[in-house]
Amino acid sequence: MQIFVIRHTTLNIAKNICYGQTEVPLASTFLEEVAAIKEKLPAKFEAVYCSTLLRCKALATELKYTPIVFDERLMEYNFGNWENTKWNNINPNELHIWMEDFVNIAAPNGENVLNLYSRVESFLNELKGKPFENVLLITHSGVIRCIWVYLLQLPLANMFKIPIGFGEILVANLNIDKTLDSIVQKM
Repeated sequence: MQIFVIRHTTLNIAKNICYGQTEVPLASTFLEEVAAIKEKLPAKFEAVYCSTLLRCKALATELKYTPIVFDERLMEYNFGNWENTKWNNINPNELHIWMEDFVNIAAPNGENVLNLYSRVESFLNELKGKPFENVLLITHSGVIRCIWVYLLQLPLANMFKIPIGFGEILVANLNIDKTLDSIVQKM
């Protein structure tokens, strides 16, 4: 099964803001970015799965593929109490503890990376059992990093080293036995 994974388009939010599951507005370049993305995609997908957050829903709707299945497992990382806060306004002690082991330590009232990875892994394992040949996923950078980790069997501690740009497309083959039979690529 070939999967196309798209990160949502650029957001209209100040830099240095911690957002994950916070609903944030799209940039004024939204329609231009959608047009550029659409040029790189096939005309049709057998299935389209999308995060339930509005920034992904807007992209899914504008791409006009149907039907769209909204799945909470494709939502961005939950930063809990840190959501919609400037990174430099987060309690430095809490932030330091989290940065030392974000795989296992969650932001207060949030989730850790292992939680995020577990829901992404659950989604991918379920998807592998579907009879599709090409699928579109519309999601977020944290989820996409987890997909890279899943496909390439990388350590979770290295996931934030993987750059994921707005509107970027990842194309990979998802096989039943979780091995790659072709190269994972960015578009």
